[in-house]
Amino acid sequence: MKDKVALITGSTDGIGRQAALELASMGATVYVHGRDALRGGNVVEEIRKATGNQRVELLIADLSSLEHVRRLAAEVIERCTNLHILINNAGVFMTERRMTQDGFETTFQVNHLAPFLLTNLLLDLLKKSAPARVITVSSVAHTRGSLDFENLQSEKNFGGYSAYARSKLANVLFTYELAERLKGTDVTSNCLHPGVVGTKLLRTGFDMQGASTADGAETIVYLANSPEVDGVSGLYFQDKRQTPSSPVTYDVELRKTFWQASERFTGLAR
Repeated sequence: MKDKVALITGSTDGIGRQAALELASMGATVYVHGRDALRGGNVVEEIRKATGNQRVELLIADLSSLEHVRRLAAEVIERCTNLHILINNAGVFMTERRMTQDGFETTFQVNHLAPFLLTNLLLDLLKKSAPARVITVSSVAHTRGSLDFENLQSEKNFGGYSAYARSKLANVLFTYELAERLKGTDVTSNCLHPGVVGTKLLRTGFDMQGASTADGAETIVYLANSPEVDGVSGLYFQDKRQTPSSPVTYDVELRKTFWQASERFTGLAR
């Protein structure tokens, strides 16, 4: 991993922080992303001290703002000559319906539209750096999600879990369609369920304890580093094993339609 460059969103806490720590310990250059400069700076210093790797840097962006996402992508492109690993890890669980300044329900924007936009803006850099890997953290909750194009922003009704499940379903649909579009580029796209992990998100959304962040980061690090998944793309993983995802995720037309809608939402549509 010594010649590899990784960006991990939402990596000042939880499984993202653990993944950053582990990839840094393997010698990778790691870009830690968070919203708070003070907290993020402390995390970067902690990882540098724990691993002896000084090539750990901080990037600041609020993913509830698409303008921040664009700035984040621009900063990565400016600072990085290569990007080998993009880990879309940042996520939220909202207990009430809140709209972002861009006019989207927060769960949908932070968990889906932000990584959709960020990944697309970084695709040229990823392709130039190939072999490269895009890894998106979904959840087994995606199996409870439904995609009603008339209710993507919880216009009809809002439930914290249903909004979260919808966003995690969106992660899988995005992963599979991206894999299809990346065929022949030597850039892969996979997603995963990290397990039920004791993070702030779990406590907020489910009021329960879970496994350690080390356990939760295991499949992320596996997909980022293992030679076993060289060239493997368009799959959903759990416990470091390929696992079937919800039947709806294999609907090719749905994936394409949803991709086109996401392009419109993020301003990427041509």
